[in-house]
Amino acid sequence: MKLLKLLIFICCYLCFTVTARSQSTTDSLLAELNVVLANKQFYVNKKNDQITQLKRKLITAQTPKEKYAIYEALYEQYKSFSYDSAYTYSKKLQAISVQLNDPHLIASAKMKLAFTLLSSGLFKETLEELNGINIQLFDATDKIAYYFLKARSYFDLSDYDRSQDYSGIYNPQGIACIDSALVLCKPGSFSYLELEGLKQLRNGDTNGGMETYIALLKYTHLTPHDFAVNACCLSYIYEVRGSQEKSLELLIRAAISDIESATKETVAIYKLSDILFKKGDIDHAYVYIKQAMDDATFYGALQRQVKISSILPIIEAQWITQIEHQKKLLYTYSFIITLLVIFVLAFAYIIFKQLKKLRIADEVIKAANITLQENNKSLEELNRNLSTANKIKNEYIGYYFNINSIYIERLESFQKSIDKKLSSKRYEDAQAAVKNLNLENERQLLFHTFDKVFLRLFPDFIRKFNALFHEGEEIAVPEGQLLSTEHRIFALIRMGIHDNDRIAKLLGYSVNTIYSYKNRIKTKSFVANDEFEHRIMDIEAV
Repeated sequence: MKLLKLLIFICCYLCFTVTARSQSTTDSLLAELNVVLANKQFYVNKKNDQITQLKRKLITAQTPKEKYAIYEALYEQYKSFSYDSAYTYSKKLQAISVQLNDPHLIASAKMKLAFTLLSSGLFKETLEELNGINIQLFDATDKIAYYFLKARSYFDLSDYDRSQDYSGIYNPQGIACIDSALVLCKPGSFSYLELEGLKQLRNGDTNGGMETYIALLKYTHLTPHDFAVNACCLSYIYEVRGSQEKSLELLIRAAISDIESATKETVAIYKLSDILFKKGDIDHAYVYIKQAMDDATFYGALQRQVKISSILPIIEAQWITQIEHQKKLLYTYSFIITLLVIFVLAFAYIIFKQLKKLRIADEVIKAANITLQENNKSLEELNRNLSTANKIKNEYIGYYFNINSIYIERLESFQKSIDKKLSSKRYEDAQAAVKNLNLENERQLLFHTFDKVFLRLFPDFIRKFNALFHEGEEIAVPEGQLLSTEHRIFALIRMGIHDNDRIAKLLGYSVNTIYSYKNRIKTKSFVANDEFEHRIMDIEAV
Protein backbone atom coordinates (compact mmCIF):
# COMPACT_ATOMS: atom_id res chain seq x y z
CA MET A 1 0.00 0.00 0.00
CA LYS A 2 2.86 2.38 0.90
CA LEU A 3 4.63 1.50 -2.36
CA LEU A 4 1.45 2.31 -4.32
CA LYS A 5 1.11 5.70 -2.61
CA LEU A 6 4.76 6.45 -3.35
CA LEU A 7 4.31 5.61 -7.04
CA ILE A 8 1.21 7.81 -7.25
CA PHE A 9 3.10 10.70 -5.63
CA ILE A 10 6.04 10.31 -8.03
CA CYS A 11 3.73 10.25 -11.06
CA CYS A 12 1.89 13.37 -9.88
CA TYR A 13 5.17 15.16 -9.20
CA LEU A 14 6.56 14.30 -12.64
CA CYS A 15 3.36 15.45 -14.36
CA PHE A 16 3.44 18.73 -12.47
CA THR A 17 7.13 19.25 -13.25
CA VAL A 18 6.66 18.57 -16.98
CA THR A 19 3.64 20.92 -17.14
CA ALA A 20 5.46 23.69 -15.30
CA ARG A 21 8.55 23.31 -17.48
CA SER A 22 6.42 23.36 -20.64
CA GLN A 23 4.59 26.47 -19.46
CA SER A 24 7.92 28.10 -18.62
CA THR A 25 9.27 27.30 -22.11
CA THR A 26 6.17 28.73 -23.78
CA ASP A 27 6.32 31.93 -21.69
CA SER A 28 10.02 32.29 -22.46
CA LEU A 29 9.41 31.88 -26.19
CA LEU A 30 6.53 34.37 -26.12
CA ALA A 31 8.82 36.86 -24.36
CA GLU A 32 11.46 36.28 -27.06
CA LEU A 33 8.84 36.75 -29.78
CA ASN A 34 7.70 40.02 -28.19
CA VAL A 35 11.29 41.31 -28.18
CA VAL A 36 11.81 40.32 -31.83
CA LEU A 37 8.44 41.85 -32.75
CA ALA A 38 9.40 45.12 -31.04
CA ASN A 39 12.53 45.21 -33.22
CA LYS A 40 10.82 44.12 -36.46
CA GLN A 41 11.74 47.38 -38.20
CA PHE A 42 15.41 46.49 -37.74
CA TYR A 43 14.96 43.33 -39.82
CA VAL A 44 12.88 45.18 -42.42
CA ASN A 45 15.60 47.83 -42.68
CA LYS A 46 18.19 45.11 -43.10
CA LYS A 47 16.13 43.63 -45.96
CA ASN A 48 15.74 47.09 -47.54
CA ASP A 49 19.50 47.66 -47.33
CA GLN A 50 20.13 44.45 -49.27
CA ILE A 51 17.56 45.52 -51.88
CA THR A 52 19.13 48.97 -52.16
CA GLN A 53 22.57 47.44 -52.77
CA LEU A 54 21.16 45.28 -55.58
CA LYS A 55 19.43 48.28 -57.17
CA ARG A 56 22.72 50.17 -57.13
CA LYS A 57 24.36 47.29 -58.95
CA LEU A 58 21.54 47.42 -61.51
CA ILE A 59 22.53 50.97 -62.44
CA THR A 60 25.99 49.83 -63.50
CA ALA A 61 24.85 46.61 -65.24
CA GLN A 62 25.84 46.60 -68.90
CA THR A 63 24.64 43.40 -70.52
CA PRO A 64 21.18 41.78 -70.47
CA LYS A 65 22.66 38.76 -68.68
CA GLU A 66 23.98 40.96 -65.88
CA LYS A 67 20.58 42.63 -65.59
CA TYR A 68 18.85 39.22 -65.56
CA ALA A 69 21.05 38.05 -62.68
CA ILE A 70 20.29 41.23 -60.66
CA TYR A 71 16.56 41.05 -61.47
CA GLU A 72 16.57 37.46 -60.26
CA ALA A 73 18.33 38.45 -57.02
CA LEU A 74 15.82 41.26 -56.48
CA TYR A 75 12.96 38.85 -57.12
CA GLU A 76 14.34 36.48 -54.46
CA GLN A 77 14.45 39.37 -51.98
CA TYR A 78 10.87 40.42 -52.77
CA LYS A 79 9.08 37.11 -53.31
CA SER A 80 8.08 36.67 -49.67
CA PHE A 81 8.36 40.36 -48.81
CA SER A 82 6.23 42.38 -51.25
CA TYR A 83 3.84 41.04 -53.88
CA ASP A 84 3.86 44.16 -56.08
CA SER A 85 7.65 44.30 -56.29
CA ALA A 86 7.98 40.53 -56.77
CA TYR A 87 5.41 40.71 -59.56
CA THR A 88 7.26 43.64 -61.17
CA TYR A 89 10.60 41.87 -61.20
CA SER A 90 9.15 38.56 -62.37
CA LYS A 91 7.67 40.46 -65.35
CA LYS A 92 11.03 42.13 -65.96
CA LEU A 93 12.65 38.70 -65.91
CA GLN A 94 10.19 37.56 -68.55
CA ALA A 95 10.91 40.59 -70.73
CA ILE A 96 14.68 40.29 -70.53
CA SER A 97 14.61 36.51 -71.07
CA VAL A 98 12.66 37.13 -74.26
CA GLN A 99 15.28 39.71 -75.20
CA LEU A 100 17.96 37.06 -74.59
CA ASN A 101 15.89 34.59 -76.62
CA ASP A 102 16.54 31.89 -74.02
CA PRO A 103 13.57 29.44 -73.73
CA HIS A 104 14.87 28.04 -70.43
CA LEU A 105 15.05 31.51 -68.85
CA ILE A 106 11.59 32.36 -70.23
CA ALA A 107 10.14 29.23 -68.60
CA SER A 108 11.99 29.97 -65.34
CA ALA A 109 10.63 33.53 -65.29
CA LYS A 110 7.11 32.20 -65.83
CA MET A 111 7.49 29.90 -62.82
CA LYS A 112 8.65 32.82 -60.67
CA LEU A 113 5.60 34.77 -61.75
CA ALA A 114 3.40 31.76 -60.89
CA PHE A 115 4.93 31.60 -57.37
CA THR A 116 4.16 35.30 -56.88
CA LEU A 117 0.58 34.90 -58.06
CA LEU A 118 0.08 31.93 -55.74
CA SER A 119 1.43 33.87 -52.75
CA SER A 120 -1.13 36.59 -53.41
CA GLY A 121 -4.01 34.09 -53.65
CA LEU A 122 -4.55 34.28 -57.43
CA PHE A 123 -4.98 30.53 -57.92
CA LYS A 124 -6.56 30.53 -61.39
CA GLU A 125 -3.83 32.79 -62.79
CA THR A 126 -1.16 30.66 -61.11
CA LEU A 127 -2.33 27.46 -62.79
CA GLU A 128 -2.65 29.21 -66.14
CA GLU A 129 0.99 30.32 -65.91
CA LEU A 130 2.16 26.87 -64.81
CA ASN A 131 0.20 25.07 -67.52
CA GLY A 132 1.79 27.38 -70.09
CA ILE A 133 5.34 26.27 -69.19
CA ASN A 134 7.18 23.68 -71.29
CA ILE A 135 8.81 21.62 -68.52
CA GLN A 136 10.95 19.78 -71.05
CA LEU A 137 13.19 22.85 -70.94
CA PHE A 138 13.93 22.23 -67.23
CA ASP A 139 16.54 20.04 -65.62
CA ALA A 140 15.60 17.68 -62.77
CA THR A 141 15.95 20.36 -60.05
CA ASP A 142 13.70 22.83 -61.90
CA LYS A 143 11.14 20.10 -62.60
CA ILE A 144 11.02 19.25 -58.89
CA ALA A 145 10.40 22.93 -58.08
CA TYR A 146 7.74 23.09 -60.82
CA TYR A 147 5.79 20.07 -59.57
CA PHE A 148 6.10 21.23 -55.95
CA LEU A 149 4.70 24.66 -56.84
CA LYS A 150 1.88 23.13 -58.85
CA ALA A 151 1.00 20.78 -55.98
CA ARG A 152 0.91 23.74 -53.60
CA SER A 153 -1.43 25.54 -56.02
CA TYR A 154 -3.90 22.66 -56.01
CA PHE A 155 -3.73 22.25 -52.23
CA ASP A 156 -4.16 25.96 -51.54
CA LEU A 157 -7.07 26.11 -53.96
CA SER A 158 -8.66 23.14 -52.21
CA ASP A 159 -8.26 24.80 -48.79
CA TYR A 160 -9.62 28.09 -50.09
CA ASP A 161 -12.75 26.53 -51.66
CA ARG A 162 -13.57 24.46 -48.53
CA SER A 163 -15.80 22.19 -50.57
CA GLN A 164 -15.72 18.42 -50.51
CA ASP A 165 -16.68 18.31 -54.17
CA TYR A 166 -13.74 20.41 -55.29
CA SER A 167 -11.32 19.02 -52.72
CA GLY A 168 -11.94 15.62 -54.26
CA ILE A 169 -10.67 17.06 -57.54
CA TYR A 170 -7.79 19.29 -56.45
CA ASN A 171 -6.20 17.13 -53.73
CA PRO A 172 -5.57 14.10 -56.03
CA GLN A 173 -4.11 16.43 -58.65
CA GLY A 174 -1.78 17.87 -56.03
CA ILE A 175 -0.74 14.39 -54.86
CA ALA A 176 -0.07 13.41 -58.48
CA CYS A 177 2.26 16.42 -58.87
CA ILE A 178 4.14 15.42 -55.72
CA ASP A 179 4.52 11.86 -57.00
CA SER A 180 5.94 13.22 -60.25
CA ALA A 181 8.46 15.27 -58.29
CA LEU A 182 9.40 12.41 -55.94
CA VAL A 183 10.45 10.27 -58.90
CA LEU A 184 13.07 12.92 -59.75
CA CYS A 185 14.38 13.35 -56.18
CA LYS A 186 17.20 11.54 -54.47
CA PRO A 187 15.68 9.60 -51.52
CA GLY A 188 16.60 11.20 -48.20
CA SER A 189 17.48 14.56 -49.75
CA PHE A 190 15.96 17.80 -48.45
CA SER A 191 13.67 18.14 -51.50
CA TYR A 192 12.56 14.52 -51.15
CA LEU A 193 11.69 14.93 -47.47
CA GLU A 194 9.88 18.21 -48.11
CA LEU A 195 7.73 16.62 -50.81
CA GLU A 196 7.17 13.46 -48.80
CA GLY A 197 6.16 15.49 -45.74
CA LEU A 198 3.63 17.52 -47.72
CA LYS A 199 2.17 14.35 -49.22
CA GLN A 200 1.85 12.71 -45.79
CA LEU A 201 0.27 15.88 -44.43
CA ARG A 202 -2.37 15.96 -47.15
CA ASN A 203 -3.07 12.23 -46.80
CA GLY A 204 -3.52 12.53 -43.02
CA ASP A 205 -0.50 10.35 -42.24
CA THR A 206 0.49 12.15 -39.01
CA ASN A 207 2.90 9.43 -37.86
CA GLY A 208 4.95 9.49 -41.05
CA GLY A 209 4.60 13.26 -41.37
CA MET A 210 5.92 13.85 -37.86
CA GLU A 211 9.05 11.78 -38.53
CA THR A 212 9.62 13.52 -41.87
CA TYR A 213 9.28 17.08 -40.54
CA ILE A 214 11.43 16.35 -37.49
CA ALA A 215 14.13 15.15 -39.91
CA LEU A 216 13.69 18.32 -42.00
CA LEU A 217 14.10 20.60 -38.99
CA LYS A 218 17.39 18.88 -38.12
CA TYR A 219 19.04 20.07 -41.35
CA THR A 220 22.02 22.25 -40.43
CA HIS A 221 21.83 24.65 -43.38
CA LEU A 222 18.10 25.37 -43.05
CA THR A 223 17.21 28.98 -43.91
CA PRO A 224 14.96 30.88 -41.46
CA HIS A 225 12.13 30.85 -44.03
CA ASP A 226 12.48 27.09 -44.63
CA PHE A 227 12.50 26.53 -40.87
CA ALA A 228 9.31 28.60 -40.44
CA VAL A 229 7.46 26.69 -43.20
CA ASN A 230 8.40 23.24 -41.95
CA ALA A 231 7.88 24.20 -38.28
CA CYS A 232 4.32 25.30 -39.15
CA CYS A 233 3.65 21.95 -40.80
CA LEU A 234 5.00 20.02 -37.81
CA SER A 235 3.02 22.27 -35.47
CA TYR A 236 -0.18 21.35 -37.30
CA ILE A 237 0.63 17.63 -36.91
CA TYR A 238 1.22 18.06 -33.16
CA GLU A 239 -2.07 19.98 -32.89
CA VAL A 240 -3.96 17.15 -34.62
CA ARG A 241 -2.30 14.60 -32.34
CA GLY A 242 -3.26 16.59 -29.21
CA SER A 243 0.25 17.83 -28.26
CA GLN A 244 -0.87 21.43 -27.84
CA GLU A 245 2.22 22.76 -26.05
CA LYS A 246 4.65 21.36 -28.64
CA SER A 247 2.44 22.75 -31.39
CA LEU A 248 2.43 26.17 -29.72
CA GLU A 249 6.20 26.21 -29.20
CA LEU A 250 6.87 25.42 -32.86
CA LEU A 251 4.47 28.15 -34.01
CA ILE A 252 6.22 30.70 -31.82
CA ARG A 253 9.64 29.66 -33.17
CA ALA A 254 8.27 29.87 -36.72
CA ALA A 255 6.88 33.36 -36.09
CA ILE A 256 10.27 34.48 -34.72
CA SER A 257 12.03 33.13 -37.82
CA ASP A 258 9.55 34.91 -40.10
CA ILE A 259 10.15 38.26 -38.41
CA GLU A 260 13.93 37.83 -38.35
CA SER A 261 13.93 37.02 -42.08
CA ALA A 262 11.51 39.92 -42.82
CA THR A 263 9.01 37.47 -44.33
CA LYS A 264 5.62 39.08 -44.85
CA GLU A 265 3.93 36.18 -46.67
CA THR A 266 3.47 34.02 -43.60
CA VAL A 267 0.87 32.01 -41.68
CA ALA A 268 2.69 31.28 -38.41
CA ILE A 269 1.76 34.40 -36.47
CA TYR A 270 -1.86 34.18 -37.68
CA LYS A 271 -2.18 30.59 -36.47
CA LEU A 272 -0.44 31.53 -33.24
CA SER A 273 -2.93 34.31 -32.49
CA ASP A 274 -5.84 31.96 -33.20
CA ILE A 275 -4.52 29.31 -30.77
CA LEU A 276 -3.72 31.86 -28.04
CA PHE A 277 -7.21 33.35 -28.40
CA LYS A 278 -8.76 29.92 -27.87
CA LYS A 279 -6.54 29.46 -24.79
CA GLY A 280 -7.81 32.77 -23.37
CA ASP A 281 -4.61 34.80 -23.84
CA ILE A 282 -6.41 37.81 -25.33
CA ASP A 283 -3.54 40.30 -24.98
CA HIS A 284 -1.03 38.26 -26.99
CA ALA A 285 -3.69 37.12 -29.47
CA TYR A 286 -4.65 40.74 -30.21
CA VAL A 287 -1.05 41.86 -30.77
CA TYR A 288 -0.27 38.92 -33.05
CA ILE A 289 -3.46 39.09 -35.13
CA LYS A 290 -2.78 42.79 -35.74
CA GLN A 291 0.74 41.91 -36.85
CA ALA A 292 -0.61 39.16 -39.12
CA MET A 293 -2.96 41.64 -40.78
CA ASP A 294 -0.15 44.19 -41.16
CA ASP A 295 2.05 41.55 -42.82
CA ALA A 296 -0.72 40.37 -45.16
CA THR A 297 -1.56 43.95 -46.13
CA PHE A 298 2.08 44.88 -46.61
CA TYR A 299 2.68 41.86 -48.84
CA GLY A 300 -0.65 41.99 -50.66
CA ALA A 301 -1.76 38.43 -49.81
CA LEU A 302 -5.48 38.57 -50.58
CA GLN A 303 -6.39 35.13 -49.22
CA ARG A 304 -4.52 35.84 -45.97
CA GLN A 305 -6.41 39.10 -45.51
CA VAL A 306 -9.72 37.29 -45.98
CA LYS A 307 -8.81 34.64 -43.38
CA ILE A 308 -7.51 37.16 -40.88
CA SER A 309 -10.53 39.43 -41.35
CA SER A 310 -12.78 36.59 -40.20
CA ILE A 311 -11.16 36.40 -36.75
CA LEU A 312 -9.70 39.89 -36.21
CA PRO A 313 -13.00 41.57 -35.17
CA ILE A 314 -13.72 38.78 -32.67
CA ILE A 315 -10.31 39.05 -30.98
CA GLU A 316 -10.44 42.84 -31.09
CA ALA A 317 -13.87 42.88 -29.41
CA GLN A 318 -12.65 40.56 -26.64
CA TRP A 319 -9.54 42.69 -26.15
CA ILE A 320 -11.59 45.89 -25.85
CA THR A 321 -13.94 44.21 -23.35
CA GLN A 322 -10.98 43.10 -21.26
CA ILE A 323 -9.45 46.59 -21.28
CA GLU A 324 -12.75 48.15 -20.21
CA HIS A 325 -13.04 45.66 -17.35
CA GLN A 326 -9.53 46.50 -16.16
CA LYS A 327 -10.33 50.22 -16.31
CA LYS A 328 -13.41 49.73 -14.15
CA LEU A 329 -11.36 47.81 -11.60
CA LEU A 330 -8.74 50.55 -11.59
CA TYR A 331 -11.36 53.24 -11.03
CA THR A 332 -12.88 51.23 -8.17
CA TYR A 333 -9.54 50.72 -6.43
CA SER A 334 -8.61 54.37 -6.96
CA PHE A 335 -11.87 55.48 -5.37
CA ILE A 336 -11.31 53.22 -2.35
CA ILE A 337 -7.74 54.46 -1.90
CA THR A 338 -8.91 58.07 -2.18
CA LEU A 339 -11.49 57.52 0.55
CA LEU A 340 -8.85 55.94 2.81
CA VAL A 341 -6.47 58.85 2.22
CA ILE A 342 -9.19 61.39 3.04
CA PHE A 343 -10.10 59.41 6.17
CA VAL A 344 -6.51 59.36 7.40
CA LEU A 345 -5.90 63.03 6.59
CA ALA A 346 -9.04 64.01 8.52
CA PHE A 347 -7.83 62.15 11.61
CA ALA A 348 -4.37 63.61 11.18
CA TYR A 349 -5.83 67.12 11.23
CA ILE A 350 -7.79 66.39 14.41
CA ILE A 351 -4.71 64.94 16.11
CA PHE A 352 -2.62 67.95 15.08
CA LYS A 353 -5.08 70.34 16.69
CA GLN A 354 -5.13 68.33 19.92
CA LEU A 355 -1.35 68.16 20.05
CA LYS A 356 -1.22 71.93 19.66
CA LYS A 357 -3.49 72.27 22.68
CA LEU A 358 -1.25 69.91 24.64
CA ARG A 359 1.81 72.03 23.82
CA ILE A 360 0.00 75.14 25.10
CA ALA A 361 -0.84 73.27 28.31
CA ASP A 362 2.82 72.33 28.74
CA GLU A 363 3.83 75.97 28.40
CA VAL A 364 1.33 76.95 31.09
CA ILE A 365 2.78 74.33 33.46
CA LYS A 366 6.32 75.58 32.84
CA ALA A 367 5.24 79.15 33.52
CA ALA A 368 3.59 78.02 36.73
CA ASN A 369 6.79 76.30 37.85
CA ILE A 370 8.82 79.47 37.25
CA THR A 371 6.28 81.50 39.16
CA LEU A 372 6.46 79.06 42.07
CA GLN A 373 10.26 79.39 42.21
CA GLU A 374 10.18 83.23 42.19
CA ASN A 375 7.40 83.62 44.74
CA ASN A 376 8.99 82.56 48.07
CA LYS A 377 6.16 84.03 50.08
CA SER A 378 3.66 81.60 48.61
CA LEU A 379 6.10 78.66 48.36
CA GLU A 380 4.04 76.28 50.44
CA GLU A 381 0.85 77.10 48.60
CA LEU A 382 2.61 76.96 45.27
CA ASN A 383 4.29 73.63 46.12
CA ARG A 384 0.95 72.26 47.08
CA ASN A 385 -0.53 73.54 43.80
CA LEU A 386 2.44 72.16 41.89
CA SER A 387 2.04 68.79 43.54
CA THR A 388 -1.61 68.83 42.64
CA ALA A 389 -0.80 69.89 39.08
CA ASN A 390 1.80 67.13 38.75
CA LYS A 391 -0.63 64.59 40.11
CA ILE A 392 -3.26 65.73 37.61
CA LYS A 393 -0.69 65.64 34.87
CA ASN A 394 0.45 62.12 35.83
CA GLU A 395 -3.12 60.93 36.06
CA TYR A 396 -3.84 62.59 32.73
CA ILE A 397 -0.86 60.95 31.06
CA GLY A 398 -1.70 57.56 32.58
CA TYR A 399 -5.23 57.85 31.39
CA TYR A 400 -3.95 58.98 27.98
CA PHE A 401 -1.74 55.90 27.58
CA ASN A 402 -4.53 53.65 28.87
CA ILE A 403 -6.86 55.00 26.20
CA ASN A 404 -4.04 54.69 23.65
CA SER A 405 -3.73 50.92 24.32
CA ILE A 406 -7.32 50.28 23.24
CA TYR A 407 -7.52 52.96 20.53
CA ILE A 408 -7.70 50.57 17.59
CA GLU A 409 -10.74 48.77 19.01
CA ARG A 410 -12.55 52.08 19.55
CA LEU A 411 -11.98 53.62 16.09
CA GLU A 412 -15.49 52.79 14.91
CA SER A 413 -17.08 54.68 17.80
CA PHE A 414 -14.49 57.47 17.92
CA GLN A 415 -16.46 60.14 16.07
CA LYS A 416 -19.63 59.60 18.09
CA SER A 417 -17.65 59.65 21.33
CA ILE A 418 -15.87 62.93 20.46
CA ASP A 419 -19.13 64.61 19.47
CA LYS A 420 -20.73 63.52 22.73
CA LYS A 421 -17.81 64.74 24.91
CA LEU A 422 -17.50 68.09 23.12
CA SER A 423 -21.23 68.75 23.31
CA SER A 424 -21.10 68.14 27.10
CA LYS A 425 -17.90 70.27 27.40
CA ARG A 426 -15.85 67.35 28.74
CA TYR A 427 -12.75 68.69 27.02
CA GLU A 428 -10.20 66.79 29.08
CA ASP A 429 -11.89 63.51 28.26
CA ALA A 430 -11.94 64.50 24.59
CA GLN A 431 -8.26 65.34 24.74
CA ALA A 432 -7.50 62.00 26.34
CA ALA A 433 -9.53 60.20 23.67
CA VAL A 434 -7.71 62.04 20.89
CA LYS A 435 -4.33 61.39 22.49
CA ASN A 436 -5.13 57.69 22.37
CA LEU A 437 -4.83 57.80 18.55
CA ASN A 438 -1.62 56.29 17.11
CA LEU A 439 -1.00 58.03 13.81
CA GLU A 440 2.06 55.93 12.97
CA ASN A 441 0.06 52.70 13.26
CA GLU A 442 -2.62 54.24 11.11
CA ARG A 443 0.03 55.31 8.62
CA GLN A 444 1.53 51.80 8.56
CA LEU A 445 -1.96 50.34 8.15
CA LEU A 446 -2.48 52.78 5.28
CA PHE A 447 0.84 51.70 3.75
CA HIS A 448 -0.06 48.03 4.15
CA THR A 449 -3.50 48.58 2.63
CA PHE A 450 -2.00 50.64 -0.22
CA ASP A 451 0.67 47.97 -0.85
CA LYS A 452 -1.88 45.18 -0.85
CA VAL A 453 -4.28 46.94 -3.22
CA PHE A 454 -1.44 48.16 -5.44
CA LEU A 455 0.11 44.69 -5.75
CA ARG A 456 -3.29 43.29 -6.61
CA LEU A 457 -3.37 45.76 -9.50
CA PHE A 458 0.31 45.32 -10.41
CA PRO A 459 1.40 41.84 -9.24
CA ASP A 460 4.57 42.02 -11.38
CA PHE A 461 5.57 45.49 -10.18
CA ILE A 462 8.46 44.39 -7.93
CA ARG A 463 9.89 42.03 -10.56
CA LYS A 464 9.64 44.58 -13.35
CA PHE A 465 10.93 47.37 -11.13
CA ASN A 466 13.97 45.30 -10.13
CA ALA A 467 14.52 44.40 -13.78
CA LEU A 468 15.64 48.01 -14.29
CA PHE A 469 18.80 47.32 -12.27
CA HIS A 470 21.86 45.22 -12.87
CA GLU A 471 21.92 41.81 -11.25
CA GLY A 472 22.80 42.07 -7.59
CA GLU A 473 21.67 45.70 -7.32
CA GLU A 474 17.92 45.09 -7.06
CA ILE A 475 15.91 46.78 -4.31
CA ALA A 476 15.03 44.30 -1.56
CA VAL A 477 11.69 44.33 0.31
CA PRO A 478 12.12 44.51 4.12
CA GLU A 479 10.90 41.49 6.03
CA GLY A 480 7.29 41.77 7.08
CA GLN A 481 6.45 44.37 4.42
CA LEU A 482 4.91 44.13 0.98
CA LEU A 483 6.84 47.06 -0.53
CA SER A 484 10.01 48.90 0.44
CA THR A 485 9.98 52.70 0.75
CA GLU A 486 11.69 52.96 -2.66
CA HIS A 487 9.09 50.68 -4.26
CA ARG A 488 6.29 52.65 -2.58
CA ILE A 489 7.52 56.01 -3.91
CA PHE A 490 7.55 54.73 -7.47
CA ALA A 491 4.30 52.84 -6.88
CA LEU A 492 2.66 56.21 -6.15
CA ILE A 493 4.24 57.57 -9.32
CA ARG A 494 2.83 54.60 -11.23
CA MET A 495 -0.59 55.41 -9.80
CA GLY A 496 -0.24 58.89 -11.33
CA ILE A 497 1.01 60.90 -8.34
CA HIS A 498 4.08 62.67 -9.72
CA ASP A 499 4.19 65.70 -7.42
CA ASN A 500 7.02 65.27 -4.90
CA ASP A 501 5.21 67.39 -2.31
CA ARG A 502 2.15 65.14 -2.44
CA ILE A 503 4.28 62.02 -2.25
CA ALA A 504 6.15 63.45 0.76
CA LYS A 505 2.90 64.20 2.58
CA LEU A 506 1.42 60.79 1.85
CA LEU A 507 4.51 58.91 3.05
CA GLY A 508 5.34 61.21 5.96
CA TYR A 509 8.72 62.36 4.64
CA SER A 510 10.16 65.71 3.68
CA VAL A 511 10.26 66.77 0.03
CA ASN A 512 14.09 66.67 0.17
CA THR A 513 13.97 63.07 1.39
CA ILE A 514 11.74 62.12 -1.54
CA TYR A 515 14.13 63.87 -3.95
CA SER A 516 17.03 62.00 -2.37
CA TYR A 517 15.30 58.60 -2.70
CA LYS A 518 14.35 59.22 -6.33
CA ASN A 519 17.78 60.46 -7.40
CA ARG A 520 19.55 57.58 -5.65
CA ILE A 521 17.31 54.99 -7.35
CA LYS A 522 17.61 56.58 -10.80
CA THR A 523 21.38 56.80 -10.51
CA LYS A 524 21.58 53.17 -9.46
CA SER A 525 19.51 51.94 -12.45
CA PHE A 526 21.05 51.22 -15.85
CA VAL A 527 18.14 53.15 -17.42
CA ALA A 528 18.70 56.85 -18.20
CA ASN A 529 17.33 59.22 -15.52
CA ASP A 530 14.85 60.95 -17.81
CA GLU A 531 13.63 57.59 -19.08
CA PHE A 532 13.28 55.83 -15.70
CA GLU A 533 9.80 57.13 -14.79
CA HIS A 534 8.58 56.37 -18.31
CA ARG A 535 9.69 52.77 -17.80
CA ILE A 536 7.80 52.71 -14.48
CA MET A 537 4.66 54.01 -16.20
CA ASP A 538 5.00 51.28 -18.85
CA ILE A 539 4.46 48.57 -16.23
CA GLU A 540 0.99 47.07 -17.20
CA ALA A 541 -1.76 46.01 -15.36
CA VAL A 542 -3.39 42.73 -15.10
